Amino acid sequence: MRRLPLTLLAAGLLLAGGIAIAATAIPATAVKTAEQLRDQALHDGTAMAVVTSLTTEVGPRLAGSGADLRARQWALAKFRELGFDKVYSEPVTFPLWQRRSESGAIVAPFPQPLVLTALGYSPATPAGGLTAQVVKFDSLDALKAADPASVKDRIVYVDYRMHRQKDGHDYGMGSAVRTTGAVIAAAKGAAGYLLRSAGTDEHQRIAHTGVTGFRDPKARAIPAAALSNPDADQLDRVLAYGKPVTVRMDLDCGIVGEYTGANVIGEITGRKHPDQVVAIGGHLDSWDPGTGAIDDGAGIAITMAAAKLIRDLPQRPDRTIRVIAFANEEMGLWGSRAYAQKHAGEVAKFQLGTDSDFGAGRIWRMSASVKPEARGAIAQIASVLAPLGVAYDASRPGGGGSDLSQMHARGMAALSLTQDGTHYFDWHHTANDTLDKIDPADLAQNVAVYAAWVYMAAQADGDFGSAPGAFAEDGTGE
Repeated sequence: MRRLPLTLLAAGLLLAGGIAIAATAIPATAVKTAEQLRDQALHDGTAMAVVTSLTTEVGPRLAGSGADLRARQWALAKFRELGFDKVYSEPVTFPLWQRRSESGAIVAPFPQPLVLTALGYSPATPAGGLTAQVVKFDSLDALKAADPASVKDRIVYVDYRMHRQKDGHDYGMGSAVRTTGAVIAAAKGAAGYLLRSAGTDEHQRIAHTGVTGFRDPKARAIPAAALSNPDADQLDRVLAYGKPVTVRMDLDCGIVGEYTGANVIGEITGRKHPDQVVAIGGHLDSWDPGTGAIDDGAGIAITMAAAKLIRDLPQRPDRTIRVIAFANEEMGLWGSRAYAQKHAGEVAKFQLGTDSDFGAGRIWRMSASVKPEARGAIAQIASVLAPLGVAYDASRPGGGGSDLSQMHARGMAALSLTQDGTHYFDWHHTANDTLDKIDPADLAQNVAVYAAWVYMAAQADGDFGSAPGAFAEDGTGE
């Protein structure tokens, strides 16, 4: 969609259909305080302490695992420790998928092991594993066009290679190959599914997990796994000989019922408008191979720390700041969808929102979906963030991030704050998602961005346009 030109008006009146409409503006005093918060955050260690605590005391947090409950207990305690005055949880029910063991190998013509990992919602292979001939496709489109007879009873392998991008845009296709590709292969009669990992680490022999599109326990599903990039290269070389290639997959995993977890929420109650909410957050769950530092311990830490800085001001913000630690984002936005369904009728009370779920690299771009009369206020926010290296792109919508995209889809005004993801997909969904991948200075820059914009949104004179269906043309995110 073509966005309206940026207005430089920070206050005043706009005429629409002959009716005077007040423009949303940030008071000068709030701008000054936001600048102080921004500068203070650059030297604040709260976020690093929070993500260290989460990844050390809880570690991997696969949704529905024993660590799921420990993570929720940790979040409730951490919100209280940081001084949030309202701390609670809301239940979220989802299919319980478990990973128990996994292995793979080329059986013929050149027997050798493969490094792979089972994908979320993959069923188990038969006892003793699944052994079948491999059929390769270079793209998702090629698989879509394939004759079902060519894949029936075979292991489909899609060889899409991601490349490093600052905004990580290759992941759009990488995730589609993982989710949609598995479903297409199953529908065409394949016995199993393999893909080159949706990751950008070319030389690390570690596979990237992630979810498939098999979310309906009653629908046909096939064993599905991702190969590490070096193992995908090796399989390519073997296939290049032109001989039939047989692979064995041995996956012990699958859906074993339902589980009820929870979104965990902490609030700093607004002084003037407690029922109006600035919403931020991240997801509490993680995949199980690593400790979930960049995905998404960092997002939890950034948003908790930013809100705490505002909480520590001499006076409470005008509006409520709500930090949401979402449940089970990794296997299908279960927490976010449950939250949006529960709070859909309150969307007009959401002032502005976005979540953090792209690691801890420096934020370099901001975009927004707000009403035209609030563009001046967004320009004010942009001016405060500019010294941090954040550029405002007025031509792009704001999606709200991964989890809050669901509230944006229902009409919540939203930002997108894009982090530097050049190396994010080197570690994403792998055993290498660990605390050492976080640069404390970069993490602090994120906190500075969030503390500044959240406070300005909370103090704004006027709203940003949240209303049922207000931004339907934006879709659900970036």
